[in-house]
Amino acid sequence: MEDLNPANYIKQILGGQVLVTLTTGTEFTGRLVCLDGFMNIALEQCEEKVQGKTVAKYGDVFLRGNNGKTKD
Repeated sequence: MEDLNPANYIKQILGGQVLVTLTTGTEFTGRLVCLDGFMNIALEQCEEKVQGKTVAKYGDVFLRGNNGKTKD
């Protein structure tokens, strides 16, 4: 069984579609292109969603890690 420590997990999902939820409840979906040690996230082909509805579309987005919500 492969070791799924955080670094290995990130390597597996780079380039894939992800959903990021901010502490405000706003969600961003897009292709994960970069994630650093501070959990800052860069997404491409990003959509901003509020209560499940797309409210904006962006090319590239940078989300600061301290704005992300942890999974409950």
